[in-house]
Amino acid sequence: MTADMYQAQLAPYACHPAHSRGRLVQEDESPTRSCFQRDRDRIVHSGAFRKLKYKTQVFIYHEGDYYRTRLTHSLEVAQIARSISRTLGLNEDLAEAVALAHDLGHTPFGHAGEIALNACMEPHGGFSHNDQALRILTRLEHRYAGFDGLNLTWEALEGVVKHNGPLLPLAPGQGLPTTIRAFQDAWDLELHTNPGAEAQVAALADDIAYNNHDIDDGLRAGLFDMDEVAELPLFGPIVREVCDRYPGLERGRLIHETVRRLIDRMVTDLLTETRARLAEMKPGSAAEVRAADRPVVAFSDRMLEEQRPLRAFLRQRMYRHYRVNREMSKCKRVVRALFQLFMDEPNCLPTQWQADLTAAGGETDPTVRARLVADYIAGMTDRFALAEYSRLFDMDAKT
Repeated sequence: MTADMYQAQLAPYACHPAHSRGRLVQEDESPTRSCFQRDRDRIVHSGAFRKLKYKTQVFIYHEGDYYRTRLTHSLEVAQIARSISRTLGLNEDLAEAVALAHDLGHTPFGHAGEIALNACMEPHGGFSHNDQALRILTRLEHRYAGFDGLNLTWEALEGVVKHNGPLLPLAPGQGLPTTIRAFQDAWDLELHTNPGAEAQVAALADDIAYNNHDIDDGLRAGLFDMDEVAELPLFGPIVREVCDRYPGLERGRLIHETVRRLIDRMVTDLLTETRARLAEMKPGSAAEVRAADRPVVAFSDRMLEEQRPLRAFLRQRMYRHYRVNREMSKCKRVVRALFQLFMDEPNCLPTQWQADLTAAGGETDPTVRARLVADYIAGMTDRFALAEYSRLFDMDAKT
């Protein structure tokens, strides 16, 4: 299928490559790939994307090879986003790019690492993985001769920054994260509007993926059992449906059959609700999607209500399980210790990072130094952070 044929199949409210607002640094576009295909390909080839293989989703990498990592989670989100986008006539390549990039800014050890690093960075502007993703995409990837970052299209950057909704107006007492604020001054991402429909799809594909796959991982880890999950409004009817159709089904197959059916049910609900909103709102362009007074891509009210007990269950029985808490407690201590050491003794940073610190004025400015240290730590994988901790604090470890 040619590029023109593909674009002709897109809905009027989709993000069309021909109408892209382009890149911050002007480049000649590819004759064989659309601008959004190039965005996706640049993300896949980036160092930050490869590192997701050894970054925590819920379980630290050494707890088992089966559990999701940030990489496998991102791939699952992208697959769901692409399927939904195709059905709705949206741009699959852009939805996939946003889905693949949305977790690039995560620290080692998942949300525990982010909480610890944010606390360390509180006097220096704080830390958030969404802001860090933009830093990676616009500053920290050093691969191309003509620019820092990946020089993605406006639509891809907007989608990553706003995939969970508008950032303006801010709540009282809040401010824009450091990188987003600075980039907004250079290139307006229209933070007061909704993101494009493709980014909205990627955000809800994220919800579908982690709700279902965290249940899958939690069951296989033995943090809770199938009888407990069967009490939840969303899971119960599906468990009974599978058991009635396949009596005596072994546990592993029962888990998989239940999870795959729930993914299908959530996707179907999203498509039904979104089609109803499209019919009501009648957006004629991507600009009208952004300007709308509510998202065009959404779950039904019933689905949202049924998800609440599921999320509460996961929060209490998985994310706050004592086994998970113990691992996360250790991980927070690792992040805090690394941050403090590098702040106090920046000469322990690798040579290139020391050079960057000097060039940026971080030797005399603690906020500049803190941001560079945060960049270094946030870029670590779980296993590299643990190895670095050992090298710095274990007298018997090789440096």
